[in-house]
Amino acid sequence: MTLWLDQEDRVREFEFSGHAGYGAYGEDIVCAAVSALSIAAANGLEHYLSRLPQVEGEDGYVRCVLPELSEPELNQAQWILHTMSQAVEEIQQTYGDRYLIIERRRWTPC
Repeated sequence: MTLWLDQEDRVREFEFSGHAGYGAYGEDIVCAAVSALSIAAANGLEHYLSRLPQVEGEDGYVRCVLPELSEPELNQAQWILHTMSQAVEEIQQTYGDRYLIIERRRWTPC
């Protein structure tokens, strides 16, 4: 998981790529959990924001970029994004960091 953070450490974008490799394809509980969290976060953002995020997805890859938002709405989006991030960190602690790598990078607006 890669999180792109702005100057105020707010998540502006996230990306998941690859497979966890914890179990066989179709039986990997780590991959299933992380996939469910990323999809739930993207769906939540699509449902609650006034402008849709840009979401890309295919087998083993999800990327979600927030649109330009008002400050109150950007702060509300953080509840969803930080919940997702904390849940992935819990999975990492439980199943070991050889399965998940969490990076935080500085986001720069286009």
